[in-house]
Amino acid sequence: MNNLETIPEFICRPEDKNLCTYSDTDSIYLHAHPLLKHIYPNFDELSEDEQDDLLEKMALKYQDLITEHYDTLAREAFNVNTHRLEMKTECTIRSGFFSGKRRYAQYITKKEGIKVEDIDVKGLDFMKSNFPPLFKKFFNEILNDILFGATREETDKKILEFKTNLSNLPIELLAKPTGVKNMDQYIASGPTADAIFSTFENKAPVNVKAAARYNDLLKFKKLDKKYSQIVTGDKIKWVYLKDNPYKIDTIGFLPFDLPVEIEKFIEKYVDRDKAFDSILRNKLEKFYEDLNWGKLSLNTHISNFFSF
Repeated sequence: MNNLETIPEFICRPEDKNLCTYSDTDSIYLHAHPLLKHIYPNFDELSEDEQDDLLEKMALKYQDLITEHYDTLAREAFNVNTHRLEMKTECTIRSGFFSGKRRYAQYITKKEGIKVEDIDVKGLDFMKSNFPPLFKKFFNEILNDILFGATREETDKKILEFKTNLSNLPIELLAKPTGVKNMDQYIASGPTADAIFSTFENKAPVNVKAAARYNDLLKFKKLDKKYSQIVTGDKIKWVYLKDNPYKIDTIGFLPFDLPVEIEKFIEKYVDRDKAFDSILRNKLEKFYEDLNWGKLSLNTHISNFFSF
């Protein structure tokens, strides 16, 4: 972490190389490869299992050294002769992605001495409940690919293929899931003889606007007696729309009770590019930035991805 470079010299001198990848309240992750290369010059030639064993061996050695030093720390810093401080090696990881505090993914190969094959993910945006399952599954695949060694070129191609395939998917898979709260609070006025759609108070949430527009369209098409309207507390899905005859930019719907007529309207005017951009693009751009891969490229001419 960059801020560790500014810690006092008695902990880390300016000329020292900082091998700390990530730290938290009671844990620390260290980049062990330089140390392992120094101790075992042929380290890169070993099998992955052999590398894992040597990594664990070194971690356990440092665990014991640090635990021994806690005696000195307790005596000189806290003026006590007995303490309960102890360093413990929890796991060894073959690869990891660290985006920020409590935001990371790691490929664990040993946990407390036992061989495992675990992917542990904490705090990343795609895990949130309002992330559409289709996009969540795809981002998780991308993350796993990276942890297992996928290159930028391979990742670029996979993202482009996913974006291209969005044009053939049903709206239910593209839409954002969300709950609706306080609809009445944000609706300034309902439809009138001159206007099909409601007007909204300032700062009305986009999902509330989408839900109200769905209800207004149901009434306009005289379908509100046959199909359920969206009410406060409902779980809905909503999408952005391209330019359309009604001049609305969003609409919500209840997947279990959607009239065919409105479904066809949404299918025709759903903004699939904006769905990708609003849900996934900024997350991928941040992902690329964290990996030092530069800007995300969605050039349709795949052969030109790296011709610079």
